[in-house]
Amino acid sequence: MYYKFSGFTQKLAGAWASEAYSPQGLKPVVSTEAPPIIFATPTKLTSDSTVYDYAGKNRVPELQKFFQKADGVPVYLKRGLPDQMLYRTTMALTVGGTIYCLIALYMASQPKNK
Repeated sequence: MYYKFSGFTQKLAGAWASEAYSPQGLKPVVSTEAPPIIFATPTKLTSDSTVYDYAGKNRVPELQKFFQKADGVPVYLKRGLPDQMLYRTTMALTVGGTIYCLIALYMASQPKNK
C-alpha cells in the first residue's frame, strides 16, 4: 500500500501509487508553452503601428537621481513634509508604545493591595 501526506488532515493517508509519487497534486508533466507575459501587455493596440503605449513613463532614472543626490538629507526624508510627518508620527508612536509597555510592566510587577 502507498501513503501520502494529507495537507487537510496533516496525517498520512492511504493513496494510489500515482498519487504517492506526485504529492500534493503536483504533476510530473511540464508544459512546453511559455506563459503569457503579464507586465509587458500593451494598454492600447494599434493595427497600423507596432509601437505600444504602456501604462506610463519610466520614472526610475529620475527617482534614482533624486534619492542619490548628496544633499545631507537622509533618504527617508527626501520628499519633504509628508516624509517628515510620517517619520515623526512613527517615532512618537514608538516612544509612546515603549513608555506604555514600561508602565504596564511596572503595574504588573506590583502586588495588589487588599
